[in-house]
Amino acid sequence: MGVEAYVFYVGERKKQSGREGAGKKKHINNAGIPLPSKTTNQVNYMNEFKNTCYQLTGWLSGLCIVAITLLLLAQIIGRLFGFIVPSAEDFAGFALAAATFFGLAYTFNEGGHIRVTLLIQRFSEKGRKWQEAIVLAMGFALTTYLTYACSYMVYESYVYEEVSYGYVPVPLWIPQIPVAFGALALNLAVLDSLIKALKGEAPNYVGHEDELAMEE
Repeated sequence: MGVEAYVFYVGERKKQSGREGAGKKKHINNAGIPLPSKTTNQVNYMNEFKNTCYQLTGWLSGLCIVAITLLLLAQIIGRLFGFIVPSAEDFAGFALAAATFFGLAYTFNEGGHIRVTLLIQRFSEKGRKWQEAIVLAMGFALTTYLTYACSYMVYESYVYEEVSYGYVPVPLWIPQIPVAFGALALNLAVLDSLIKALKGEAPNYVGHEDELAMEE
Protein backbone atom coordinates (compact mmCIF):
# COMPACT_ATOMS: atom_id res chain seq x y z
CA MET A 1 0.00 0.00 0.00
CA GLY A 2 2.88 2.36 0.73
CA VAL A 3 4.36 1.86 -2.74
CA GLU A 4 0.96 2.35 -4.45
CA ALA A 5 0.32 5.55 -2.47
CA TYR A 6 3.75 6.86 -3.45
CA VAL A 7 3.17 6.08 -7.15
CA PHE A 8 -0.23 7.76 -7.00
CA TYR A 9 1.31 10.85 -5.33
CA VAL A 10 4.05 11.12 -7.98
CA GLY A 11 1.50 10.79 -10.78
CA GLU A 12 -0.68 13.55 -9.35
CA ARG A 13 2.32 15.85 -8.96
CA LYS A 14 3.26 15.33 -12.61
CA LYS A 15 -0.28 16.14 -13.72
CA GLN A 16 -0.31 19.26 -11.59
CA SER A 17 3.09 20.37 -12.94
CA GLY A 18 1.85 19.78 -16.48
CA ARG A 19 -1.23 21.95 -15.88
CA GLU A 20 0.90 24.73 -14.37
CA GLY A 21 3.35 24.58 -17.27
CA ALA A 22 0.51 24.72 -19.81
CA GLY A 23 -0.92 27.76 -18.02
CA LYS A 24 2.42 29.53 -18.08
CA LYS A 25 2.99 28.78 -21.77
CA LYS A 26 -0.04 30.86 -22.63
CA HIS A 27 1.88 33.96 -21.58
CA ILE A 28 5.13 33.08 -23.45
CA ASN A 29 5.69 33.55 -27.17
CA ASN A 30 7.65 31.27 -29.49
CA ALA A 31 10.91 33.01 -28.62
CA GLY A 32 10.40 32.24 -24.95
CA ILE A 33 9.75 35.91 -24.05
CA PRO A 34 6.92 36.48 -21.54
CA LEU A 35 3.99 38.35 -23.03
CA PRO A 36 2.38 41.28 -21.19
CA SER A 37 -0.82 40.49 -19.36
CA LYS A 38 -4.20 41.94 -20.26
CA THR A 39 -4.07 44.29 -17.29
CA THR A 40 -0.66 45.60 -18.33
CA ASN A 41 -1.92 46.28 -21.85
CA GLN A 42 -4.91 48.19 -20.50
CA VAL A 43 -2.67 50.33 -18.30
CA ASN A 44 -0.36 51.07 -21.23
CA TYR A 45 -3.28 52.03 -23.47
CA MET A 46 -4.66 54.32 -20.76
CA ASN A 47 -1.28 56.01 -20.28
CA GLU A 48 -0.95 56.53 -24.04
CA PHE A 49 -4.46 57.99 -24.18
CA LYS A 50 -3.75 60.40 -21.33
CA ASN A 51 -0.46 61.53 -22.86
CA THR A 52 -2.20 62.04 -26.21
CA CYS A 53 -4.85 64.21 -24.53
CA TYR A 54 -2.16 66.30 -22.80
CA GLN A 55 -0.30 66.77 -26.08
CA LEU A 56 -3.56 67.70 -27.82
CA THR A 57 -4.21 70.50 -25.34
CA GLY A 58 -0.64 71.71 -25.88
CA TRP A 59 -1.15 71.78 -29.65
CA LEU A 60 -4.43 73.66 -29.27
CA SER A 61 -2.70 76.22 -27.08
CA GLY A 62 0.01 76.66 -29.69
CA LEU A 63 -2.59 77.10 -32.46
CA CYS A 64 -4.25 79.86 -30.44
CA ILE A 65 -0.90 81.65 -30.16
CA VAL A 66 -0.52 81.38 -33.95
CA ALA A 67 -4.03 82.80 -34.37
CA ILE A 68 -3.11 85.79 -32.18
CA THR A 69 0.01 86.39 -34.27
CA LEU A 70 -1.96 86.29 -37.52
CA LEU A 71 -4.59 88.68 -36.15
CA LEU A 72 -1.96 91.19 -35.07
CA LEU A 73 -0.16 90.86 -38.40
CA ALA A 74 -3.42 91.41 -40.29
CA GLN A 75 -4.15 94.45 -38.18
CA ILE A 76 -0.73 95.96 -38.90
CA ILE A 77 -1.05 95.33 -42.63
CA GLY A 78 -4.57 96.74 -42.55
CA ARG A 79 -3.36 100.02 -41.09
CA LEU A 80 -0.78 100.30 -43.87
CA PHE A 81 -3.40 99.84 -46.59
CA GLY A 82 -6.20 101.77 -44.89
CA PHE A 83 -8.57 99.05 -43.69
CA ILE A 84 -9.32 97.51 -40.30
CA VAL A 85 -9.91 93.96 -39.10
CA PRO A 86 -13.30 94.00 -37.32
CA SER A 87 -13.09 93.06 -33.62
CA ALA A 88 -9.46 92.00 -33.94
CA GLU A 89 -8.80 92.93 -30.30
CA ASP A 90 -11.77 90.87 -29.15
CA PHE A 91 -10.74 87.79 -31.11
CA ALA A 92 -7.14 88.14 -29.94
CA GLY A 93 -8.36 88.31 -26.34
CA PHE A 94 -10.50 85.20 -26.83
CA ALA A 95 -7.53 83.35 -28.35
CA LEU A 96 -5.28 84.46 -25.48
CA ALA A 97 -7.72 83.10 -22.87
CA ALA A 98 -8.02 79.83 -24.81
CA ALA A 99 -4.23 79.51 -25.18
CA THR A 100 -3.75 80.07 -21.46
CA PHE A 101 -6.28 77.47 -20.32
CA PHE A 102 -5.49 74.94 -23.05
CA GLY A 103 -1.85 75.00 -21.99
CA LEU A 104 -2.45 74.41 -18.28
CA ALA A 105 -2.78 70.61 -18.33
CA TYR A 106 0.11 70.07 -20.75
CA THR A 107 2.42 72.41 -18.81
CA PHE A 108 1.46 70.76 -15.51
CA ASN A 109 2.14 67.26 -16.82
CA GLU A 110 5.49 68.34 -18.29
CA GLY A 111 6.60 70.00 -15.04
CA GLY A 112 6.65 73.43 -16.65
CA HIS A 113 4.90 75.31 -13.86
CA ILE A 114 7.25 77.19 -11.56
CA ARG A 115 7.67 75.49 -8.19
CA VAL A 116 9.83 76.69 -5.31
CA THR A 117 11.51 73.55 -3.93
CA LEU A 118 13.87 75.24 -1.48
CA LEU A 119 12.05 73.72 1.49
CA ILE A 120 10.61 70.46 0.18
CA GLN A 121 13.93 69.29 -1.27
CA ARG A 122 15.15 68.92 2.31
CA PHE A 123 12.38 66.43 3.14
CA SER A 124 13.04 62.72 3.33
CA GLU A 125 11.74 60.54 0.51
CA LYS A 126 8.74 59.45 2.57
CA GLY A 127 8.05 63.00 3.71
CA ARG A 128 8.29 64.25 0.12
CA LYS A 129 5.68 61.70 -0.99
CA TRP A 130 3.27 62.78 1.76
CA GLN A 131 3.87 66.42 0.92
CA GLU A 132 3.15 65.81 -2.78
CA ALA A 133 -0.04 63.90 -1.96
CA ILE A 134 -1.36 66.64 0.37
CA VAL A 135 -0.57 69.44 -2.08
CA LEU A 136 -2.13 67.50 -4.97
CA ALA A 137 -5.27 66.87 -2.91
CA MET A 138 -5.57 70.60 -2.24
CA GLY A 139 -4.86 71.34 -5.89
CA PHE A 140 -7.52 68.87 -6.99
CA ALA A 141 -10.09 70.58 -4.76
CA LEU A 142 -9.19 74.00 -6.20
CA THR A 143 -9.20 72.84 -9.83
CA THR A 144 -12.54 71.07 -9.28
CA TYR A 145 -14.06 74.35 -8.11
CA LEU A 146 -12.38 76.16 -11.02
CA THR A 147 -13.90 73.67 -13.48
CA TYR A 148 -17.33 74.13 -11.93
CA ALA A 149 -17.06 77.94 -12.00
CA CYS A 150 -15.92 78.03 -15.64
CA SER A 151 -18.59 75.55 -16.73
CA TYR A 152 -21.29 77.53 -14.92
CA MET A 153 -20.01 80.71 -16.59
CA VAL A 154 -20.54 79.08 -19.99
CA TYR A 155 -24.02 77.97 -18.95
CA GLU A 156 -25.01 81.45 -17.75
CA SER A 157 -23.70 83.11 -20.91
CA TYR A 158 -25.71 80.67 -23.01
CA VAL A 159 -28.92 81.05 -21.02
CA TYR A 160 -28.80 84.86 -20.86
CA GLU A 161 -27.56 85.13 -24.47
CA GLU A 162 -24.63 87.38 -23.59
CA VAL A 163 -22.61 88.76 -26.50
CA SER A 164 -19.35 90.69 -26.84
CA TYR A 165 -19.26 94.44 -27.41
CA GLY A 166 -17.56 95.23 -30.68
CA TYR A 167 -17.95 95.36 -34.45
CA VAL A 168 -18.75 91.65 -34.48
CA PRO A 169 -21.11 90.57 -31.67
CA VAL A 170 -19.98 87.10 -30.61
CA PRO A 171 -22.02 84.95 -28.20
CA LEU A 172 -19.74 84.78 -25.17
CA TRP A 173 -20.43 81.11 -24.45
CA ILE A 174 -18.50 80.16 -27.61
CA PRO A 175 -15.09 81.60 -26.62
CA GLN A 176 -15.73 80.55 -23.02
CA ILE A 177 -15.92 76.85 -23.94
CA PRO A 178 -12.11 76.51 -24.36
CA VAL A 179 -11.68 78.08 -20.92
CA ALA A 180 -13.97 75.48 -19.33
CA PHE A 181 -12.37 72.66 -21.34
CA GLY A 182 -8.88 73.73 -20.31
CA ALA A 183 -9.91 73.89 -16.65
CA LEU A 184 -11.38 70.38 -16.92
CA ALA A 185 -8.20 69.06 -18.54
CA LEU A 186 -6.11 70.54 -15.72
CA ASN A 187 -8.51 69.04 -13.17
CA LEU A 188 -8.07 65.57 -14.67
CA ALA A 189 -4.29 66.01 -14.88
CA VAL A 190 -4.11 66.88 -11.18
CA LEU A 191 -6.37 63.92 -10.35
CA ASP A 192 -4.10 61.61 -12.37
CA SER A 193 -1.05 62.82 -10.45
CA LEU A 194 -2.90 62.54 -7.14
CA ILE A 195 -3.79 58.89 -7.81
CA LYS A 196 -0.16 58.13 -8.64
CA ALA A 197 1.01 59.88 -5.45
CA LEU A 198 -1.44 57.89 -3.33
CA LYS A 199 -0.14 54.69 -4.93
CA GLY A 200 3.39 55.65 -3.94
CA GLU A 201 4.43 56.43 -7.50
CA ALA A 202 6.10 59.64 -8.66
CA PRO A 203 3.82 61.97 -10.66
CA ASN A 204 4.86 62.71 -14.23
CA TYR A 205 5.86 66.29 -13.49
CA VAL A 206 8.39 65.15 -10.86
CA GLY A 207 10.28 63.09 -13.42
CA HIS A 208 10.27 65.94 -15.92
CA GLU A 209 11.48 68.37 -13.28
CA ASP A 210 14.39 66.04 -12.49
CA GLU A 211 15.27 65.85 -16.20
CA LEU A 212 15.25 69.64 -16.50
CA ALA A 213 17.44 69.95 -13.38
CA MET A 214 19.98 67.51 -14.86
CA GLU A 215 20.06 69.48 -18.13
CA GLU A 216 20.79 72.70 -16.26
